[in-house]
Amino acid sequence: MAATVEELYRNYGILADAKDNLSSHKDAYQKILDGVKGGPKEKRLAAQFIPKFFSNFPELADAAINAQLDLCEDEDVSIRRQAIKELPRFAAGENLPRVADILTQLLQTDDSAEFNQVNTALISIFKMDAKGTLGGLFTQILQGEDIVRERAIKFLSTKLKTLPEEVMTKDVEDYVFMEIKKVLEDVTGEEFVLLMRILSSLKSLQTVSGRQQLVELVVEQAFLEQVLDPTDADSVDRLLQCTRQALPLFSKNVHSTRFVTYFCEHVLPNLGSLTSPVAELDIQLEVLKLLADMSRFCGDMEKLETNLTILFEKLLEFMPLPPEEGENGENAGSEEPKLQFSYVECLLFSFHQLGKKLPDFLIDKINAERLKDFKIRLQYFARGLQVYIRQLRVALQGKTGDALKTEENKIKVVALKITNNINVLIKDLFHNPPSYKSTVTLSWKPVQKTEVTGQKRPSGEETGSGPVMKKLSPLPRRDARQIYNPPSGKYSATIGNFSYEQRGGFRGGRGRGWGGRGNRSRGRIY
Repeated sequence: MAATVEELYRNYGILADAKDNLSSHKDAYQKILDGVKGGPKEKRLAAQFIPKFFSNFPELADAAINAQLDLCEDEDVSIRRQAIKELPRFAAGENLPRVADILTQLLQTDDSAEFNQVNTALISIFKMDAKGTLGGLFTQILQGEDIVRERAIKFLSTKLKTLPEEVMTKDVEDYVFMEIKKVLEDVTGEEFVLLMRILSSLKSLQTVSGRQQLVELVVEQAFLEQVLDPTDADSVDRLLQCTRQALPLFSKNVHSTRFVTYFCEHVLPNLGSLTSPVAELDIQLEVLKLLADMSRFCGDMEKLETNLTILFEKLLEFMPLPPEEGENGENAGSEEPKLQFSYVECLLFSFHQLGKKLPDFLIDKINAERLKDFKIRLQYFARGLQVYIRQLRVALQGKTGDALKTEENKIKVVALKITNNINVLIKDLFHNPPSYKSTVTLSWKPVQKTEVTGQKRPSGEETGSGPVMKKLSPLPRRDARQIYNPPSGKYSATIGNFSYEQRGGFRGGRGRGWGGRGNRSRGRIY
């Protein structure tokens, strides 16, 4: 039978006055528990009174927690919020993991104030017992409904890094690492990114050995032991996302060798047939940028000459031969060569990085005819490059501040970065023997103080990510080059702000990309 407001106050008074003799007033506490069966006023009082005396009646612990849970599911949102606010008071001893489990399930609410209340309650019990709270969260991540799993992972990704060191101890971080390894056995692409961010934020994994552990986790997810199916967008997506997660972990002590090897052996040969997981993404450029970025940290490679040859052949595809000239010096062909600067920057940089490890490659590893062909392509590209650089400098001359922030000028600034980089690298390869000493900063990376570009960059430069491509007329001879006109409106419109990772790029949403996850139990399990 439901208790009335008067009965609730009377029994509250009995318990409040009992002091050291509380346990002998079990009937009074039971009457307070019965308040959850009453109306809104009785429920609000019960939500406050039940937790106040909870610890004094261990034999009624289950009944008390279940009564509070009924209030957490009430139709009246104000009653739910009050009940949720008081839940941490039940989180003592063996009850804490259960309360954490309950609160995790309550993350599925669509009421923003209630959602914030659940977050606050979880943070509160985190400070009581971090491992116990994590136990409840990971139970739901592994076994709960999709919406609960999703929100629990997002909770961890945003809140763990805000907790003080006395809460996130080495022991707690080790527990997080072990539990996330279990979760990673069955994840979607979006979940993988969030989980890697959680792990990357752990202080205990900031060491060289810690970063190496994280790389090993990414390698497992990337399926580097399998042959890539370039026509399967999910497989391509998985590789791109894994590589992106691994990139910040690489350093002179944590090598990218396995990823660079995989890209050379399985990705470059299939570059033209890769299926993009995102319609707006230039998949070829995205892959080449990742390869260039990783190549800086490549260690000793087993099949270096073979992979360098693959890279060399792919570079040649993007470096055209000069067009044949007719009797009057005009272009004899119907199609003018395209100089794809963005692609060449990536390939040339990667070749330059790996070439350091085998400096005699262009001398002893390819025949004289092949080397001669390469030098001709380099020379033709370099000539076009010089013309383009001059045009860009003229276009940007005298522009500072806001003038450089227009879309057109931002594109030109990035184009100048790209062409300067290519110019420096080509000069290195023209040395006899070829040199690999110059250092450049890739056009989409922040400029480093140690950068050697051979050209002074204008101030206010901004980074970009799209391809720069320009049709080049047959190069005029001698002084006639001065009549070369810059292209009008032919810069790529995608060079500016497109960011693949920010866009997501997971096919079909949750439960589909990366093969999806198996069905889990449904319904209330607390």
